[in-house]
Amino acid sequence: MPHSYGYRARTRDMFKRGFKEHGPIKLSTYLVNFRVGDIVDIKANAAQQKGMPHKFYHGRTGIVYNVTPRAVGIIINKVVGNRYIEKRVNIRVEHIRHSKCRQEFLERVKRNHDAHAEAKAKGERVNLKRQPVLPRAAHTVSITDNAPQTMTPVPYETTI
Repeated sequence: MPHSYGYRARTRDMFKRGFKEHGPIKLSTYLVNFRVGDIVDIKANAAQQKGMPHKFYHGRTGIVYNVTPRAVGIIINKVVGNRYIEKRVNIRVEHIRHSKCRQEFLERVKRNHDAHAEAKAKGERVNLKRQPVLPRAAHTVSITDNAPQTMTPVPYETTI
């Protein structure tokens, strides 16, 4: 059979609800505030077909540029050929959530600011750059209380 090219073609797994997440949408979804400039993740909720994004935008991250009572305008960069096109899509609030992509960065900024203020009060300098994890230090293994063991595979046995 020829496959279809419909608007929601090949979205059986993409739009399905999660385990124990079926049923009506929680009211707390509608109480989340979105402001212009917020970074949001798009994840379509199959319980609400109105304002659902196209399957291309499912899982994408964008920036809010417009807020209306029930929907949010989002700017998303789409790769077309060898360039980026700025797409503006209007999506209902059931299908978006605040992104956590900048959470670690903002925590690091706050931590660095506190460390810098503390070092300035003491009159010393502090290195705020992230350092890569170094290799573990060399050590010797003693066999005085740790006798070496010979390991052999267990033979396969059928239990019929």
